[in-house]
Amino acid sequence: MQIFNRLSTAILICLLVISGGAGLGTAHANTLKHERESIHANIVFMRHALAPGFGDPARFDITDCNSQRNLDAAGRRQARQAGAALARSGIEIYQILSSRWCRCTETAALLELGAFTTFDGLNSFYGGHVDREETLFLLRQKLDSMDGAQVVLMVTHQVVISAITGISPPSGGLVFYNSKTQQSKQVRW
Repeated sequence: MQIFNRLSTAILICLLVISGGAGLGTAHANTLKHERESIHANIVFMRHALAPGFGDPARFDITDCNSQRNLDAAGRRQARQAGAALARSGIEIYQILSSRWCRCTETAALLELGAFTTFDGLNSFYGGHVDREETLFLLRQKLDSMDGAQVVLMVTHQVVISAITGISPPSGGLVFYNSKTQQSKQVRW
C-alpha cells in the first residue's frame, strides 16, 4: 500500500509538471470567481507584488523609480501569475487603476489585463510621502461614485487596503470589496 501511495503521488507530480500546473491555475481562477461572487464585489484591491524591504528609502522621489523600493524577479513572476489567474477567472475587469509608486505601476503592467491609469487615491501614505486623509478622501469619493455593476481593479499598498477593508493582504494579495455594502473578502491561494 505504501508503495502504491508513493507511486500515485509521483504520477500526480509528473502530470502537474507536464501540464505546466494548468490544474492549479484553473483552481485559482475558480476560487477568484467564487470569492468575488460571494459578496458581489465590484472592486478588486491588489497589493503590489513582492518588492523586498519595507517602506521607501529616505531619498524617495515619486518621479524616480531608482529612488523607490521596486519589484524583484519573484515579484514580477508573482504579478504575471496573478494576471493569468485573473484572466482565466472570467472576471470582466472594466478599469484598472494604480498608485503612482513604481512597484504598483509595474505590477499593473505585468498583469497584462489591459491599460491602466494612475490614481492618487491609491498612493501610499506610509512614511508621510502623501497626506493620509487626502488620499483616503479621494479613494472614498471614487468608491462612492461607482455603480457597482462594473469591476475595477485597484493596484495599491497594504496601508490603503487595510484602511478601507480592515484586511492586510500579503504582497500580491487580493481583497474583493463591495463598494455599496462595504463587505470585503481576502482571497487566499
